[in-house]
Amino acid sequence: MAKVRVLILRVGGTNCDFETEWAFNLAGGIAERVHINQIIKKEKKLKDYQILVIPGGFSYGDDIGAGKVLANEIRLKIWEEIERFIEEKKVILGICNGFQVLVKSGILPFNTKQLVTLEWNDSGRFEDRWVYLKIEENVSPFFKDIPEIIRMPVAHAEGKFLPKNEKVLHKIEKNKQVIFRYCDKDGNLKGYPYNPNGSINNIAGICSEDGLIIGMMPHPERCVLKYYYPDFLKFGNNEIFTPSFKIFQNMIKYFT
Repeated sequence: MAKVRVLILRVGGTNCDFETEWAFNLAGGIAERVHINQIIKKEKKLKDYQILVIPGGFSYGDDIGAGKVLANEIRLKIWEEIERFIEEKKVILGICNGFQVLVKSGILPFNTKQLVTLEWNDSGRFEDRWVYLKIEENVSPFFKDIPEIIRMPVAHAEGKFLPKNEKVLHKIEKNKQVIFRYCDKDGNLKGYPYNPNGSINNIAGICSEDGLIIGMMPHPERCVLKYYYPDFLKFGNNEIFTPSFKIFQNMIKYFT
């Protein structure tokens, strides 16, 4: 069976593309870093891939807001390809800045106009720390066989999840589109610093209504191996991969 092809979209300011490429390759896929201009110029075709990833970083320097320029570029220059990709039930993953792009382009949560945003952290500063996440019952197929509470690092200044109104929030919650929430080590939902940005309902990641489009602020690609954890000696001697790595594996297995 042919391996799953993964396109990792990059532009000026992207800085987590190599880690993301490595994680998907390690999970059994064939990942490739592709600049958006290569798609615009038809040098690369989105239809040739099964997974599209918008990785973390500071696309275009976040000059008019995190992810906004890239979101506009996607809307104006490659939207037909994106729509076809979604219609074919392929997978899209946005991590940190990629999550910001997905919500500001309107792809998440309902592939309409923009209905949610990721605003400045309540602390008013860049937050770079490890967080606990409680995985919720959700419609996505990519979070199976993962412990209910996991840890990942976050690194962002604009990560506060905010819906346009209560109606939008209620729909996201009712549809089970919330993937995970910030919590303490026991799974209790708490404020800062457990919730590093002040997100409504402690939301750290969401998915589309069919579960195939994922957006998250935490960085799973930065904690694929146990050695990345500050307390990695607590892992068993036979353990190498972390629960976060399972997300990448599940995305590859979805097609195989």
